[in-house]
Amino acid sequence: MSGGADETRAIGAGIARLVRGGDVVLLVGSLGAGKTTLVQGLVAALGSDEPATSPTFTLAHTYCTTPPVTHVDLWRLEHLQEVVDLALEEVLDEGGVLVAEWGEAAEPLYGADALVVHLGWGRTDDERTISFEAHGGSWASRAAGLSEALKAGTG
Repeated sequence: MSGGADETRAIGAGIARLVRGGDVVLLVGSLGAGKTTLVQGLVAALGSDEPATSPTFTLAHTYCTTPPVTHVDLWRLEHLQEVVDLALEEVLDEGGVLVAEWGEAAEPLYGADALVVHLGWGRTDDERTISFEAHGGSWASRAAGLSEALKAGTG
């Protein structure tokens, strides 16, 4: 549970401590659930001077971080082929991290070895529920770190 935007950013920063080049993070949640807020914490923790914003209209934004993060918003895409056409595999091949809002659209392509983060509304306007699913061996081996990332955000 996140008590507000600052805690959601802290959870993103916790995830940042675990990501490696070639990783996929799929964010799943309704409009306003905190997906972009979580990305703000992640890219800031990886060294971005530029605040993360939702790439809804540009579809993708790459941040100069270590490793580089490409943040995509798949909300407007209606077909899996449109996700394929974004050539996101190149991001991974070049050692970048792919973070996808509305990540369920990319799950058929990248979900076998990905961190899936579910964000939802809590009991109040500020609260969010946040849970993780570690898919594949590389994320499963970091599962304990995911628990620590969640704790970091909630104090």
